[in-house]
Amino acid sequence: MILSVLALAACSTAPENPVLSIEGGKVQGVLADIPGVYVYRGIPYAAPPLGDLRWKAPQPVVPWEGVLVADSFGHPSYQAVHYPGGYTTEWGYGDEAPYSEDCLYLNVWTKAPGQVDKKLPVALWIHGGGYREGWGSEPEFDGQEWADKDVVLVSINYRLGVFGFLTHPELSAENPQGVSGNYGILDQIEALNWIQKNIEQFGGDPDNVTIFGQSAGGGSVKTLCESPLARGKFHKAIIMSAGGINAVQNSSAQTRSSRPAATLRDSEKNTKKILDWAGLTDLAKMRAASTEMLYTVGNMYNAVNGTREYMTSAPIVDGYVSLESFDDAAVDGSLADVPYMIGYTLNDMGNMSPGIAAFALDREQKGAKCWAYEFARPLPDDGSHPEVTARLKGAFHSSDLWFVFKSLQHCWRPWTEGDWDLSEKMLTAWTNFAKYSDPNGPDGGVWTPYTSATPEFMLFKLDAQDNENSEMGDPIVP
Repeated sequence: MILSVLALAACSTAPENPVLSIEGGKVQGVLADIPGVYVYRGIPYAAPPLGDLRWKAPQPVVPWEGVLVADSFGHPSYQAVHYPGGYTTEWGYGDEAPYSEDCLYLNVWTKAPGQVDKKLPVALWIHGGGYREGWGSEPEFDGQEWADKDVVLVSINYRLGVFGFLTHPELSAENPQGVSGNYGILDQIEALNWIQKNIEQFGGDPDNVTIFGQSAGGGSVKTLCESPLARGKFHKAIIMSAGGINAVQNSSAQTRSSRPAATLRDSEKNTKKILDWAGLTDLAKMRAASTEMLYTVGNMYNAVNGTREYMTSAPIVDGYVSLESFDDAAVDGSLADVPYMIGYTLNDMGNMSPGIAAFALDREQKGAKCWAYEFARPLPDDGSHPEVTARLKGAFHSSDLWFVFKSLQHCWRPWTEGDWDLSEKMLTAWTNFAKYSDPNGPDGGVWTPYTSATPEFMLFKLDAQDNENSEMGDPIVP
């Protein structure tokens, strides 16, 4: 009886914030603002890609000693300095760690640390920024509301620009697959591998993983949905403000991409020309060059020569990581066979609705479901930041991020009660999709998949008659 009492006492005093054992060592998180939610900031998921590891696939994480108290976000990938105005003012940049090539860190928000049998759904967030800027810990990506909805949220930093996507003939020659580039995509795949190996320690289910991203993050999701290397590592996908399939219909009724992409060999040739001009004539010199030199060499080449030639700084079809374009993979049926959500904002970077509708109808033809949406809430502006440019007016590109993460408290804008209500509806829809493969939840609802019979986007907006209230608006037809 005494032993039983002692055992019960031990259970009642067990730490709510346990030390977890993951790949690399032991880690402990810190409390978020929402009671019961823990955040793990700056966990390394691969070795720093420095020196001889520059432009190589991510390598195993370097083990650490003792307990890593994960209370600080890791370095964003090296990128341009952000100055006030535009998106910098919108997101309130300034508290992040210094930019660095040492950037392979992730963050986890969860309500169930150490509960390996909890099996909560997992969502991997991939940030946007044109494949050249951004990081997973931007204030609009605060993941605690997702965790409070019983979804384990993981956000990552990955290699950007020339550090994440550079092609070169010598890099291809040293690679066992004979290719180069796409290192940033390989980082994202490595984060999926990390989830498969470690997420149970955070209460997550490695067999229920959603990938989602916006802009270039949405483009990354598209690449992962096509890539054979990511197959089976995720189970649902959300594509935000990255278009659908930009296709044309020819006389034989075969849909194909409307814009040919640069080949790997052409890309390698162009990179070599620029780096040779800068004296970086072999791989040893390229890896010995400073971060700043590599970041600026393309611009210097164009300034001196009066040209507009650039080294590869975005995903490319290389025959290994990526076998074909997203458009072609959708048409030939080789995309990941998972449920999809896809959408855009009303004042996005062009009208994306036709391509999104085409993708949804293509999924229907293949017997799959796809939910489409439009975010149409013009963001309120009290005039307190006149430096914000005209492109950040209305329901602009990226404006839906505050709502999807319900992170409005980090923003300067004069939100109404209706904005908070709309954000709760969107957060619920996104987390329902992660949980149940249906944004309505297990009992169904008004948001129907986009089909030939119901060709409708779900419209997210404030009620036109009363800005103090919001609703999930009526479906629209693009």
